[in-house]
Amino acid sequence: MKNFIMTGLCAALLTALLPGAAFAQELLVGGQTVGIELETQGVVVVALSEVETAEGSRAPAEEAGFREGDVIVQIGERPVANAADFLAAVAALEGEAAPVTAQRGEQTVCMMVRPALSLDGRWMLGLWLRDGLTGIGTLTFCDPISGVYGALGHAVNDENSGALLPIGGGSISEMEVTGVVPGLPGAPGELSGTEEGRQLGSVEKNTEHGIFGHVEVSPDSRLAETGEIHPGPATILATVQGSRIGEYAVQIDRVYSDGGTRRVLFTVTDPALREATGGIVQGMSGSPILQNGRLVGAVTHVSVPT
Repeated sequence: MKNFIMTGLCAALLTALLPGAAFAQELLVGGQTVGIELETQGVVVVALSEVETAEGSRAPAEEAGFREGDVIVQIGERPVANAADFLAAVAALEGEAAPVTAQRGEQTVCMMVRPALSLDGRWMLGLWLRDGLTGIGTLTFCDPISGVYGALGHAVNDENSGALLPIGGGSISEMEVTGVVPGLPGAPGELSGTEEGRQLGSVEKNTEHGIFGHVEVSPDSRLAETGEIHPGPATILATVQGSRIGEYAVQIDRVYSDGGTRRVLFTVTDPALREATGGIVQGMSGSPILQNGRLVGAVTHVSVPT
């Protein structure tokens, strides 16, 4: 089965996304699977709902114009950083209407909303929210001088709206891969694992090209210069069992430009990786791509055959 993968930016350009740091001529290449914990900068609207009141059902948030994917950052004069802040701010309104400020993609929107008193005595807006998320990804590189790392290879987006999530912080931790659901036609497959407890570093930026931050513990890895990718043989580094990083053969089929970003399509040719995972699965995003001993890119997405 062929698995075609779209990669992110050349690793040399990835480092430019965190200006102001001094970067080495060589980078430590990754391949380690890491647990990712993110805190959103505000609370994300996951779904709209109705509130059952003594007078019947009401939908305050829907009536005010809220949408799935909105990120609420302020209610009245009170900033909202997490779910606890949100609940306290709504309760403090005691049923009075107030402006709510939210991020909607690149826009800042403000909506007037009046809470409804539920049958159990709580003031509610009729929203399902989240203020953080967790997942699995792969470390791409670490700079030995500045401690800056890049991972994941693509943005963390809201699953409902597709919008890039604004983050207020987070961390990456050591993870041991305990299972693999292989990719099949129509299904991408995924890695599963357990965190080993040691925090490796912070998450400071969520960008279209991955997550970035600083590591507290430098990965035990080899140094590699960065280079330009071209069609032909290459390898990827990934962890698909335990904590052991493996190097697997791929074939770079095409290099092209997409909105100013260099991307490639490649095929997994390594028999061991195809046997273990079926190709590329979720959790391998961020796996570094090496060509002629140089770090040239990172895995971002899998195209699933049907």
